[in-house]
Amino acid sequence: MNPPPEPVSFGASQRLALANSWVGQSVACIDTPALVIDLEAMERNLARMAVFALTHGLKLRPHAKTHKSAELALLQMAQGAVGVCVQKVDEALALAQGGVSNIYITNEVLATVKLARLATAVQTATARFAIAVDSALGIERLAQALQQAQADRLNAIDVFVELDVGQGRCGVTTPSAVVPLVQQIGQHPALRFAGLQAYHGAAQHLRSATERDAALATATARVREAVSHLQSAHIETPLITGAGTGSFVREAGSRLWGELQVGSYLFMDADYAANQTDPNAPTFEHALFVKSQVMSRSSSHAVCDAGHKSHAIDSGLPQVAHPPGLRYANGGDEHGVLHPDTSGELPPELGTTVWLIPGHCDPTVNLHDFYIGVRGGLRRGHVERIIAIDARGALA
Repeated sequence: MNPPPEPVSFGASQRLALANSWVGQSVACIDTPALVIDLEAMERNLARMAVFALTHGLKLRPHAKTHKSAELALLQMAQGAVGVCVQKVDEALALAQGGVSNIYITNEVLATVKLARLATAVQTATARFAIAVDSALGIERLAQALQQAQADRLNAIDVFVELDVGQGRCGVTTPSAVVPLVQQIGQHPALRFAGLQAYHGAAQHLRSATERDAALATATARVREAVSHLQSAHIETPLITGAGTGSFVREAGSRLWGELQVGSYLFMDADYAANQTDPNAPTFEHALFVKSQVMSRSSSHAVCDAGHKSHAIDSGLPQVAHPPGLRYANGGDEHGVLHPDTSGELPPELGTTVWLIPGHCDPTVNLHDFYIGVRGGLRRGHVERIIAIDARGALA
């Protein structure tokens, strides 16, 4: 009697092995749904932002929460970025393990277990870390964690005080409140005051240039007031850091911000592309796509195999990059419904490849283990390399 067959395993390692087998082959070999980077478009976006920052005399610290990849972070730093930003401690640790040497956590961390992990990394890792605070408790817990990890002056961490510049999320709400926090930072030898965190996330997605101008005018006034209070207390502000893909031209023009935290420019999702174009900003191209395939068809619509498990919908449904003339509609977790834009047009045939532009790149990336890097175009190119998403699921 023959033994029962071994169960077929297809976990993360098998999926990665399959993806690696596509390297050197046509894009047609990529199984669907898959997260694909048009490498040439991404490289043009990368270069254009680097030139903008250099031309305006600004530091560039891209937000790696967009791509969560050590390889892409190192690529940005090779193009002149001083380091990268993240939002979570475990994102920082994952990128540091991947060789990224300068990482700023642009978020408040109060949990002692997280701060202990960070403090150990500050003491033992080769990377330089920074973090944002907006409370006395946050400063005390950070200092205690570093003390328990035996951090000394040589292993200090840069600390930015976050100012709420209009988003109504984190940050002190009164500009004068930055002063006692900075003074408290100065009482701890393992903490270095590095400047102010002034990021207006809501302004990034205001559609018109007029709306973004108004939001950033308010932000600029609040930053000036905070700096003035620090000057009155005889405290120098080393750096103002912030700005995102939707507003960085305004922060650059203020002559207050010295560092840009842009992130989505690298991929340009559908939501950012819906903003009114700013004539003073570089032109960024769509570089991140979900490859899908038509799996079912009727006389009025087609269904592709990329549902919400392959792309985030918090900023709207994806757009169809190719074939032209199609509208993506909600089909649930596993399906996308494709409708022709023009009445009477037939939907695409079974097996047709459909390229989708995600509505929001950051959470879309967090759904995938790796990128498929394609060179030569999405339709006729080849798979050049597989890029790991190192910090996928690093939510703590």
